[in-house]
Amino acid sequence: MWKNIIGVFQKDNLYQQAFDEACEMMDTNGKMYAASVESLRQSDTAEIKIDIYALDKEINKAERDVRKKVMKHLILSGDAQLTSGLALVSVVIDIERIGDYTKNIFDLARRHPKRLDAGSLEPQLKAVEEHTSDVFHNTIEAFKNSDENLARRVMEDYKEEISADCSKMTDDIIGGKVSDLKSPEAAAVVLYSRFLKRIGSHSRNIATSIVNPFHRIGYNEKTKQNPDTDIIPPADDKN
Repeated sequence: MWKNIIGVFQKDNLYQQAFDEACEMMDTNGKMYAASVESLRQSDTAEIKIDIYALDKEINKAERDVRKKVMKHLILSGDAQLTSGLALVSVVIDIERIGDYTKNIFDLARRHPKRLDAGSLEPQLKAVEEHTSDVFHNTIEAFKNSDENLARRVMEDYKEEISADCSKMTDDIIGGKVSDLKSPEAAAVVLYSRFLKRIGSHSRNIATSIVNPFHRIGYNEKTKQNPDTDIIPPADDKN
């Protein structure tokens, strides 16, 4: 579906501007994500070179701008391209949510007294960090290039490498199976893994818009081999 939508955008100036702005939002999210993770995991002071809060406001403004451009286009052109506009609005909502969760990671870094160490959970947490980073950046590439195969990989990687592992870490901590973490560190690890999971989840949502028709955005891909796929568990509401 996304290749057809991109074709529509390229033929219309307002839609092309909106799409370009969405791409810029994703690039900004990438900078915020890298800086936030570094501040929590590599620094004892949470000092970073960019202003996370200013960039978050930029993303919020860009989301509103995209919605305005889509609405203006639909008013001028009628409903012939309604699906394309709605799909793009759905995507920028997820992009904005990712920005929120990167900001949450930075907030956690500011409140945590030093670099976060997950103790015996460190190998699992590092693996989730790597997978989340891969999923996020692959989503950006798939979105910009209408790469359906890469989008499918994002959807599968989130399910197998992020969601289950984050849930297991949380369950182990709450279930008393992790004895080497003090309460503040344990709480921080739970929060951090939740934020990573939500970033992965919203990235996955964007990936579904690349392979699915509009009415199935947020759902697993429907195939002949698996025609009755269940809905993907939704990402949490905005904080």
